[in-house]
Amino acid sequence: MLFHLFKSLLTLAKQKPPQPDVNDPQASGPLTLNNVLGEFRDCSDLTHRTYPVLQADLLYFDHLIDKQKFDRDVVTPLENIRLEELGSLLNQSQFKRERDPKAVVRGILDGDAALFVPQGVYLIPVYGPEKRAIEQSQTESAIIGPHDAFNESLDTNISIIRRRVKSNRLKIKQFEVGEVFKTKVCVLYIDGIANMNFVNRMSERIRAIEYSGVFDGSMFEQMIEDYPSTIFPLFLTSERPDVAMSKLNEGRVVAIMDQSPSAIIGPTSVFEFFTSPDDYYSRWAVGTFLRIMRYIAFVLTLSLTSMYVAVTTYHYEMIPQNLLASLTESRSRVPFPPILEALLMETTLELLREAGARLPTKIGQTIGIVGGIVIGTAAVEAGFTSNILIIAVAMSAIASFVIPSYTMSGSIRIIRFGLIILSGMLGNFGFMFGIALVIIHLSKLTSLGAPYTLPAAPVKPTDWKDTFIRGPFWMMSKRPTQSRTPNPQTNKMKK
Repeated sequence: MLFHLFKSLLTLAKQKPPQPDVNDPQASGPLTLNNVLGEFRDCSDLTHRTYPVLQADLLYFDHLIDKQKFDRDVVTPLENIRLEELGSLLNQSQFKRERDPKAVVRGILDGDAALFVPQGVYLIPVYGPEKRAIEQSQTESAIIGPHDAFNESLDTNISIIRRRVKSNRLKIKQFEVGEVFKTKVCVLYIDGIANMNFVNRMSERIRAIEYSGVFDGSMFEQMIEDYPSTIFPLFLTSERPDVAMSKLNEGRVVAIMDQSPSAIIGPTSVFEFFTSPDDYYSRWAVGTFLRIMRYIAFVLTLSLTSMYVAVTTYHYEMIPQNLLASLTESRSRVPFPPILEALLMETTLELLREAGARLPTKIGQTIGIVGGIVIGTAAVEAGFTSNILIIAVAMSAIASFVIPSYTMSGSIRIIRFGLIILSGMLGNFGFMFGIALVIIHLSKLTSLGAPYTLPAAPVKPTDWKDTFIRGPFWMMSKRPTQSRTPNPQTNKMKK
């Protein structure tokens, strides 16, 4: 008996006392001016204004407020009333009474003004920081159709969607992510069209995020993916409101994050990364032609350099006789094996691409063009590479630019390096083995639990008219199978 008692006391002594959560803004003690000021100690940007006649104090961050609204709703009324008129002013709708110290601290951080008066503490919504104007998307250019794009303001992005989707069936659920840098995230869906399993699954994953700060939609996307280790993007990201609206109409779920100009859309398939808004704004025949060209570009960017390495290393019999003489002459002056030659040129191309992206726009374009011409010409003349490889690498690079999605284009460039190495080691067998590995990997991926390779695997021929081609609108009467919508009918147009 004494042994068990001693053991229990020892266990209690070893337990650490509960530690306060430093990530959660919460004022200690009662709701008083001094306690709230203590929470903002060493915050030199906090503004503290006093009104001795009214026995009032005002706390706010000057760079988070709308100056005109603040002067109209707060400063002017406080400077033009007497103490006995303060009660009637506080009864106005913009003054919200707060009794929770934590809520007051959070309100000030969110851009509200906190008014301390003898009657209590009131929060006045005056949030209105400087924000970027609505401009064209820099990463998703379109020749035809709308040219506005999301910006970093969540309220602005929601208003853009609301102006397009004028329906009470558009539902918005709001969350916060980040334990220190708390950021708002809104999940949008159309009630009666979206599958609620996808909505609930995304909501659960957002609540499960345990990270100090999520600063952009691309970070957020990686934290809610089914397979975080894959190199393929499992959510479609877009800065275009018309794309987000069309995906909502298909039954998808859209997440918009504050401080991020991109909408996160799911579930998605690998084929959606090869579509563009221009496909739908152009005539269906033109849209089909452009989409087929993108798939051809995808095959070219994957295979050209790899096939060059495989053929010149193991399979000279595949080269036409008329081309064999010039290829042999060009290769005779190159001191490297084809695999090293190809990796050297592909690495040089990636360095030029990265330099062009990081430098200012005008300088970057000059570096890309001049650098490619000068280095390519000098490499051939110096005998570091063959002229045919230069052509293959250049065509691969051009084909990669045709793919609309930047994230998918980056994934394809990584795969291209792997295929070059396999082709240099095993020839055509290595190339086909690498392609098989990519297909197997794609087949096991899911986006919010939906197959990533729909409608190719599982096979859904009814969806092919808006996957491999862009059929006429009267043909596209059903929503995509992947969205698992309870309302599959999208239009009743007749030919």
